[in-house]
Amino acid sequence: MEKPETNVEQQPQQELEPCGNCTTQYTVREGDSFYTIARQFAVSFDQLAQANAQLSDPTNLAPGQTINIPVAEPESKMQAQTQQTVTCPPGTFRYTVQPGDSMFLIARRFGVSLDALIAANPQIQNPNLIFPGQIVCVPTSPAPPPPVCPPGTFRYTVQPGDSMFLIAQRFGVSLNALIAANPQIQNPNLIFPGQVICVPSAQSTICPPGTFRYTVQPGDSMFLIAQRFGVSLNALIAANPQITNPSRIFPGQIVCVPTR
Repeated sequence: MEKPETNVEQQPQQELEPCGNCTTQYTVREGDSFYTIARQFAVSFDQLAQANAQLSDPTNLAPGQTINIPVAEPESKMQAQTQQTVTCPPGTFRYTVQPGDSMFLIARRFGVSLDALIAANPQIQNPNLIFPGQIVCVPTSPAPPPPVCPPGTFRYTVQPGDSMFLIAQRFGVSLNALIAANPQIQNPNLIFPGQVICVPSAQSTICPPGTFRYTVQPGDSMFLIAQRFGVSLNALIAANPQITNPSRIFPGQIVCVPTR
C-alpha cells in the first residue's frame, strides 16, 4: 500500500524555540560538532541537546546554523550585572573578550600564566565559560621595565593602543632600532599599557635655518614651549611639519624652535 504524499517544505534551518535558561546563541562554524561545542562552553552533551529540542538530528549541524547555549538564568543575570561594574585592579588592564577566545588563549596571547589571569578575575565564576563582549582583567607582563635606558635613548611609557611600530613612527626612528634598544622585550608584538620602553633619539629631525633643536621635557606642550621661548604657537607649529598632531608631543621628542 502506497503512503500518501505529503507536501512539506524543507527549511534550511529551523526556527529557534524560546529557551528560558539560555543566555546566548551560537552560530555553528566549519568543523563544529555538538561534542566540541559542549566542551567549548563547559556544558554536557545532554544539556546542549535539551536546549536545542527543535533540532531533529543534533549530530547533523551545518555552518551558519544557530543553536542555543544553556546557562542558568540567574548566572546570566549576575554576569550581566557584574559586567557593568568590572573595575580592574592595579597591575592589570581591561580586555574585551573576542569571539573564539578562552581564558587559556587570552593568557597565552598576553604572556601571563592561566592561574594569574584567573586570580585577577574573581568575578568570573566559571573560567571555562566566557563570552564575546565580556571584560577580563589581564595582568601586565611580569618583566620589569628597564631601570636605566642606554645612552642616546629616552624612557617612554606605553599608552593604550600603542604598538612598537606606532611608537617608532611617532618618534621618527626605525622599528629595528626601537627593537634593538629594548632587548628586555622578548616579543616586540606584545607590549602593554604602563610598560616602560627605551626610545632612540631621532637623528632624522633636521631643524631648518632660523630655528634650534629642543628636546621635549615631561609636562611640555607646544603652547608651553612657544610661551617659554617667546614665539607664537603658529610659528612653532609651522617649523615642525613632522609633528602631525601638535596637541600630542612626548618627552624626548625633538622640536624645532624659531629664534626670535
